[in-house]
Amino acid sequence: QVQLVESGGGLVQAGDSLRLSCAASGRTFSSYVMGWFRQAPGKEREFVAAINWSGYNTYYADSVKGRFTISRDNAGNTLYLQMNSLKPDDTAVYYCAAGTRWAVHLVAAAAGYDAWGQGTQVTVSS
Repeated sequence: QVQLVESGGGLVQAGDSLRLSCAASGRTFSSYVMGWFRQAPGKEREFVAAINWSGYNTYYADSVKGRFTISRDNAGNTLYLQMNSLKPDDTAVYYCAAGTRWAVHLVAAAAGYDAWGQGTQVTVSS
């Protein structure tokens, strides 16, 4: 089982940028499909972005497409989420997750992942 630890969250203003990191340990990082999800207070956890084993394929939620970029460094066992043009609606706890299968209907759902990090808070003020 892989262990995941997110970092990089914080308080920023609307329009600012932030980069989240997710450090993986315990199993071969490159054998996992990786995703980012977020959960705002009183709302369900929602899909943000996903990336396949090599990093060649990515998939984004419509709400972040064009503003967020998911990437991975398999040699460094780290997943990233570059967030630009942040909006107050992006305020949430962000989670990284690891899975083993790549298909749109799987990577966009929480049930498609087997391991989760503890989350990092992102707050965007207006």
